[in-house]
Amino acid sequence: MKNTRKISLYVGSLITLIIVFTPYLLYIHQNIPDDLENYETIFGTITAGYYGLVISYVYMFFSKFVPFLLLFVWFITCKHWWAHAILIPLCVYLFQLISVINDANDYLDEVSFIYTVPITTIVIVILYFLRSKMSIYIQAVDLKKEMDENMKFQKNIHNN
Repeated sequence: MKNTRKISLYVGSLITLIIVFTPYLLYIHQNIPDDLENYETIFGTITAGYYGLVISYVYMFFSKFVPFLLLFVWFITCKHWWAHAILIPLCVYLFQLISVINDANDYLDEVSFIYTVPITTIVIVILYFLRSKMSIYIQAVDLKKEMDENMKFQKNIHNN
């Protein structure tokens, strides 16, 4: 039991650190010189390609990566039944991120929309099906809460 709590604490702390420090990735482009077409890093060489300058490429990459990462963390940590609805914007940002990396694509945000329509349709149908199946359980929970409230405060019929 203690080992499980320890692991849960470490995982929760890691997720918290990711959420806290992820927005700072949006400012990485400010550390890159303005006039470079290639940039050497410890991860390899970044080539600007279609964007002309590395600063533009890095800005576009992280403007798509940060929302994708935060939505991904939200999706994997969400315990609600509607969590699959997060897949729709997650897929949109994934396709936009791929189109930034694949700089041969001239229409950055327009092509990814076409690919996300089938995924969106499938997710919406699944969510509608789940919601229709769960509606009886939701009504039962509401009825139980109402009955519990009525049982707490007994009404006195002979109060005249």
